[in-house]
Amino acid sequence: MNVTETLSDGLKRELDVVIPAADIAAKLDAYLADLKDRVRINGFRPGKVPTGHLRRMYGRTAMGEIINDLVTESVRQAVADRGDKPALQPAVDIDESKVEAIVNGEADLSFTMRYEVLPEITVGDLRSIAIERPVAEVSDEEVDGELQKIAESVRPFEAKDGPAADGDQITIDFVGSVDGVPFEGGSAEGVDLVIGSNRFIPGFEPQLVGAKAGDDTKVTVTFPEDYPVDTLAGKEAVFDVKVQAVAAPGTVAIDDDLASKVGLASLDALKDAVRSQLAARYQGASRQKVKRALLDALDEMHHFVVPELLLETEFDGIWRQLTTDMERSGRTFADEETTEEESKAEYRKIAERRVRLGLLLSHIGESNSLEVTDEEVQRALQREMMRFPGQEREVIDYYRKNPQALAAVRAPIYEDKVVDYVLELATVTDKTVSKEELLADPEETEAEAA
Repeated sequence: MNVTETLSDGLKRELDVVIPAADIAAKLDAYLADLKDRVRINGFRPGKVPTGHLRRMYGRTAMGEIINDLVTESVRQAVADRGDKPALQPAVDIDESKVEAIVNGEADLSFTMRYEVLPEITVGDLRSIAIERPVAEVSDEEVDGELQKIAESVRPFEAKDGPAADGDQITIDFVGSVDGVPFEGGSAEGVDLVIGSNRFIPGFEPQLVGAKAGDDTKVTVTFPEDYPVDTLAGKEAVFDVKVQAVAAPGTVAIDDDLASKVGLASLDALKDAVRSQLAARYQGASRQKVKRALLDALDEMHHFVVPELLLETEFDGIWRQLTTDMERSGRTFADEETTEEESKAEYRKIAERRVRLGLLLSHIGESNSLEVTDEEVQRALQREMMRFPGQEREVIDYYRKNPQALAAVRAPIYEDKVVDYVLELATVTDKTVSKEELLADPEETEAEAA
């Protein structure tokens, strides 16, 4: 194998690879010699089939396999010999006009391989990073508020004869239609609905105030412009509603009996569970905020060119998702007070940041021998299976047959390990904030500050 570098520009590399026809012929001879001892052909004793006959019968198929294997191995060997670390699998170009001659053993196998190498990364002084971690305490008032929500969720309702009022529960059958045509998912029977719960389309529930058991009524509403079903978004719909029953809310106390209804031994145990859930939620939000602050600091500290193909791949994914969401919601760039060109420039910067930080975190993890254990992956898969009760076997089979999907499970675990490693080196100071500030969307917070 002869390898000649034809391009070395920044991160881009291009190599011309030539494998002599004689080497390919030797591979074919070895292939046919092995095949000779295994193949069974009528008219010939085992191991006595003439090589020429095998070549006529299997030569072309064998050459296809040999050439494919040679290209794969040559690409791997060429990269290894140079000590390069390709950002993506090298692209291979073979002159199609020469393929027939190569297969017939009349020409050398020559091809061009193109790839980008990973950039050299010099990690800054991670100990110099100083960030704040926002934390919020769970107040007694918040616990009481959650207890009230739990009480509302198990509140009993008692049948009433009068008209339905706000807060009452009604049992209804309904059939929805757009332009007089019933639409999929728009019909149901025996649905319990608490007026004022805002479970249904905006404007639906208020029109049922005053309805009585046995009434037939029509409810007219307009689906939101951003409704996830494209055929219904922004459309006016009419629902024919049959009121089966009306019930008034009963009383419910926040006591040990409430706790028993949700499977706990006492009100104190319920309070502890609620406080723990709120604390876990706040800890998760705090983790996300401090992680973002850390990534911002790392991004500010490190500047290096990223592989163009990785950048384009990341940008294409972001842009595809953005345009799909805009089409679904019916919004335009003008609605967002921008242009397509400006948006592309903005999201390309986001894509570049993601790629750079991904390469940086990977480099830090590799340099410090950070690894994801099989046990950690299994725990993640267990959590995934819990999302699909009764389909655990299908979930496991899916990940077993899809290495890319399994890699997607492993990736966030690895990222968190690297983030934790860097946080241990950085100076992190806790800062007490309000619940609202902790849970606020980062972009909304930045907009308010601006």
